[in-house]
Amino acid sequence: MYKFFAKEAFTIHIQTSMWGELEVKEEDVYQFPKGLPGFEEETEYALIPWEDTPFSYLQSVKEPGLSFLLVSPFMFVPDYSFELGEVDKEELGIEEQVSVFSLVTIHSDTNKSTMNLLAPVVLNPEQRLGKQVVLHHSSYETRHLIWAEDEANSVKGGV
Repeated sequence: MYKFFAKEAFTIHIQTSMWGELEVKEEDVYQFPKGLPGFEEETEYALIPWEDTPFSYLQSVKEPGLSFLLVSPFMFVPDYSFELGEVDKEELGIEEQVSVFSLVTIHSDTNKSTMNLLAPVVLNPEQRLGKQVVLHHSSYETRHLIWAEDEANSVKGGV
């Protein structure tokens, strides 16, 4: 007779400069084997949703002051698309599931905030691997306005 036990969900505690100590689920921690451009030494990040918004934070597990604001580009650019190269698919172990995010730059005038469509952050939620991929031969920009001019001036525009 065999007994099967549900795998316990493990949590870890990380320090952040913005929220103090946070408890995050192990499945929300991603390995970035090559780090992120400019931060190659940091290879482990937690994906933390910003409640009631389309945004998330990519928080370094080891460096409290290192986090990036992310957003799904499809929320603001529904026809956003690109072909992920075979090398990137292999590095990330992607078979089926994939999540795509854009890094966000907040401007002092929030309506002028931008997202990087040229170098998306691609995550494999099954293997918990991530990588920022630079799209070569693409017309996408590194500073694409999140809110179109007409949305920024509307009542629902902005954060």
